[in-house]
Amino acid sequence: STISEPIITLMKSLLLSLLFTMICLSVQAQPEMPDHIRSILPEGTVVHENIPYADDDLDQHLLDIYLPADADSEIPLVVFVHGGGWISNDKYADMGYMTKTMADMLNNGFAIASIDYRFAFDAVFPLILQDCNQAVSYRLDKADTYDLDFDNVALMGFSAGGHLATLMGTSQNNAISQFYTDDSYRPFEYKGVVDFYGPIDLMLFPGNDNPESPEAILIGATPLSRPDLAKAASPLTYIDENDPPFIIIHGEKDDIVSNKQSKLLSSWLDIYDVENELIIVEDAPHFGEMFDADHVRKEVIDFLITHLKP
Repeated sequence: STISEPIITLMKSLLLSLLFTMICLSVQAQPEMPDHIRSILPEGTVVHENIPYADDDLDQHLLDIYLPADADSEIPLVVFVHGGGWISNDKYADMGYMTKTMADMLNNGFAIASIDYRFAFDAVFPLILQDCNQAVSYRLDKADTYDLDFDNVALMGFSAGGHLATLMGTSQNNAISQFYTDDSYRPFEYKGVVDFYGPIDLMLFPGNDNPESPEAILIGATPLSRPDLAKAASPLTYIDENDPPFIIIHGEKDDIVSNKQSKLLSSWLDIYDVENELIIVEDAPHFGEMFDADHVRKEVIDFLITHLKP
């Protein structure tokens, strides 16, 4: 028997619909900025969304750049590194509770580059760090395109992003080849690091013998079983007298990342005479709007003005 013409027509229609749906799904994968973040941007802010920084089409190899309104050329840049235990979240996550700080940064003439990176499930250390460094290298290579100041770049990170930002800041002057993709190292100096409750020593985590802990996923083994990997992935390993100034903010009641981590970072920076300020936010948990409060925000903005503006 033969298939009737109406059935053939119907099958063709279904196949075309399926193909169209697949095409739509393939092009809508790029994340969009949440409305609650877009709504707090100062009037005139210029946003360039979902810029690819690697030679691939991965959604986690994208960054956004926010340029202040009416900015002149050579705009100082703050690179925003999100948290999420190295295994979750995206480039909008921490902005959701740091809206006033973000707006103040733009109002004070700072550009913001918020980056995504592959999670440790797919990019065990140092690959996850390579992503972050590659994003910065791309931004520096394209500095003229966006009128950015190559000589005035700072880092700001939250939790796991604080760890990555601190690691980037302390290791930059060491030029460790494993921390960069091929030919992506750029010899420049960060002018400052803003570290919100980032881990400094992986061995300090209470779950350092738990293979399912985020820190074990980060390095592909428990810190206790592979202290060499834990040391290599811990920012304290790279602290020296040539590191940039730090402002370190941590919650008094953080029960996820102990504020002893930030106290240890401050102590090591003191030993090497690296300028730093430690702020323990009273009653604050691991993250949230308490870190966007007026007194914390003022300290952060003053730090950026001091170290990023000529």
